[in-house]
Amino acid sequence: MSREAEERNRRLLRARDAMDRCYADPLDVRAVAAVAHVSPAHFSRTFRQVFGESPHRYLQRRRVERSMFLLRDTDRTITEICFDVGFGSVGTFSRTFKGIVGRTPSDYRAGTEPIVTPHCVQLATMRPSGPGVRPN
Repeated sequence: MSREAEERNRRLLRARDAMDRCYADPLDVRAVAAVAHVSPAHFSRTFRQVFGESPHRYLQRRRVERSMFLLRDTDRTITEICFDVGFGSVGTFSRTFKGIVGRTPSDYRAGTEPIVTPHCVQLATMRPSGPGVRPN
């Protein structure tokens, strides 16, 4: 791998880490691109090339991953979870959740019990793998 590609990937990883930290905030591509020191258009294009999905889709998947934990391990309402993880409406949350997980949030909650395993194992086994999601 060339030095330029390594540096590009390092900057994109920093930007992705920033998205992970602020997953519940609205996606501001301009601000995240600034973390990577590139233009918003170049950021979106190279993010998709490197990670296999757009920044928006990545953020949606991260929000769904977090909501899966909250649905499984808390008794908070689906509406509360929807807004806490950064979705603007319950309809969008439910549609996105079903598209990624394959079940509605209420079906997921009803059919899933809290997991009593190490966190690293949970992350590896519970990662969504629905349509449009490619493994990293």
